[in-house]
Amino acid sequence: MEDKRCRNRARWKGRNSEKDILRSEVWSLMEERSVSIGPAWSRIPNFIGADRAAQRLAELQIWKSSEIVKSNPDSPHVPVRLRALKDGKLVYVPVPELVKDYPFIELDPNKLMRNGIPFEEVAPIEGAMEHGRKVGFQDMKPFDIAVVGCVAVSRIGGRTGKGGGFADLEMGIFREMGLVDADTPIVTTIHSLQVKEDERVIMDAHDTPLDWIVTPDEVIETQTVLAQPAGVNWDAVQSDQYENIPFLVSLRSILSDKKYS
Repeated sequence: MEDKRCRNRARWKGRNSEKDILRSEVWSLMEERSVSIGPAWSRIPNFIGADRAAQRLAELQIWKSSEIVKSNPDSPHVPVRLRALKDGKLVYVPVPELVKDYPFIELDPNKLMRNGIPFEEVAPIEGAMEHGRKVGFQDMKPFDIAVVGCVAVSRIGGRTGKGGGFADLEMGIFREMGLVDADTPIVTTIHSLQVKEDERVIMDAHDTPLDWIVTPDEVIETQTVLAQPAGVNWDAVQSDQYENIPFLVSLRSILSDKKYS
């Protein structure tokens, strides 16, 4: 059990040492302060108050005016997905770590109601994968809002994920497929302990900055001036991502053909 715990804590470590240090600090602090729900390490940590953060997000105009929501699959955003479905929004959820031959699940609240499937059952990723519609990037409609998972953020819009590079890869694909553009709000809900000093949150060229940060206690409109990446930085894709993400090679070929056609 101890060996497994150590392996989990070391997952993806070494890609960026400064980001590794920051992530470790956040995960340790959340456990020490007893604000994390379940294990915190090597994941987008769930936290006490995630439901309150989701409610704060739902009070924003960017949420009220949205019809299509992309939400990351991690536990802290179960309340976000539940809120979206209750509000009648179409929800797209990525398969965790993109390990299936299909990348996304579509949750249509109208279809779920017709089939008698409670929203509470499909808000967790296990239920979404059982009852949702499996879709490819080309099958998806453009998003009105994109909710991403974070381990640490800064008030100027910087974000650090868990280290696997999945969120930035997804966002690059979304841009190339026309699913998000410069006006699409990029949002996260996190615990206030995850908000760090601006200089601590390092942003690489392929990293996507945040427009809004919502905690159980406050709403931060970042008004970020950090640059949005143009698309997928294929040079930044790791060899293990090619090995573990079944559709990545074929998708790269499709996007290359699309770009040069």
